[in-house]
Amino acid sequence: MVPNPAGTPRPPKDGSTRALCASNASSAKLDGRSTLDTAMSLVNTASPSINDPIDTPTVIDDDITAVRGERVIALPMRHAGMRELRLRYELIGAANAPVVFVAGGISAHRHLAASNLFPEKGWVDGLVGSGRALDPASRRLLAFDFLGADGSLDAPIDTADQADAIAALLDALGIGRLHGFVGYSYGALVGLQFAIRHAARVGTLVAVSGAHRAHPYAAAWRALQRRAVALGQLQCAEQHGLALARQFAMLSYRTPEEFSERFDAPPEVINGRVRVAAEDYLDAAGAQYVARTPVNAYLRLSESIDLHRIDPARVRVPTVVVAVEGDRLVPLADMVSLVEGLGLRGSLRVLRSPYGHDAFLKEIDRIDAIITTALRSTGETA
Repeated sequence: MVPNPAGTPRPPKDGSTRALCASNASSAKLDGRSTLDTAMSLVNTASPSINDPIDTPTVIDDDITAVRGERVIALPMRHAGMRELRLRYELIGAANAPVVFVAGGISAHRHLAASNLFPEKGWVDGLVGSGRALDPASRRLLAFDFLGADGSLDAPIDTADQADAIAALLDALGIGRLHGFVGYSYGALVGLQFAIRHAARVGTLVAVSGAHRAHPYAAAWRALQRRAVALGQLQCAEQHGLALARQFAMLSYRTPEEFSERFDAPPEVINGRVRVAAEDYLDAAGAQYVARTPVNAYLRLSESIDLHRIDPARVRVPTVVVAVEGDRLVPLADMVSLVEGLGLRGSLRVLRSPYGHDAFLKEIDRIDAIITTALRSTGETA
């Protein structure tokens, strides 16, 4: 095996390592030791089954309907040529209400919030509901599973590909224009691409904790996480590698201040080994992530973040940029640069929060107020 230029070996592409590992499938399962809060940028809810009923609108409360379905499209991908892709979506809301597309981090999916028809927990339950900006009684909320989310697409995925897939989904569903696009983290990157490539099809963009580029520090952090997975694959332990990558990632989503408050207990000596207070939390994070995330999905979508780069001046849609002071992945300085590049089309809101990159899913009321104002500034026709 030839090492890569940085000296870290990569698994062979011919599948031989995977085949060898498959014959050793008795590896131990990962077990989380503690209950983990579920408000994370890489969310803690499994994507709905691909075997759910397709395209069957059902009234769930007064005029609110919900439908979960899929469409097959042919899409020219930026780095992978023409591909046939399956788009899995969920649409919930009043039949004639304006449509808002909602997209989150790389593990977010089409199921935003629990409903009578689809009662499983959604990835952004706290921001969806009566009286909220994302109220199904006054808006139709559309979301989809990102390209690559099921792990079957083993090719570089650009945020431009995701934006074009959303446009194709709108065509398939007969939706001409979005009232708004609310994107958080990776979803904000996709929203920026959508606002460039399909500007006539969206009224307002709300971009939370996602900038015009991947910051070099954050990209280096993710590269090391992917190397952890690669080393696990070489040891026939790719799930352990993925769990370790997730644990590294947790340190970038939150802040030192939060860890100081939550995990200041003295270390323990257990079976001759020192164990610090945060390890139970990190173990749970790794185990829960592995249980719901295909390794290839993680690798390709992590790469997709680092591929992202746009010229803010090309965004022709009114854009509300929401930055979090202390976000270690998307620094405030980058968000300021994004707004400066947007010119008169951009406005900036800055949150101070101990939750760092995860503030979107923790500072519910503050984020809701920002989204409410942004969507009210747009005409109410879809």
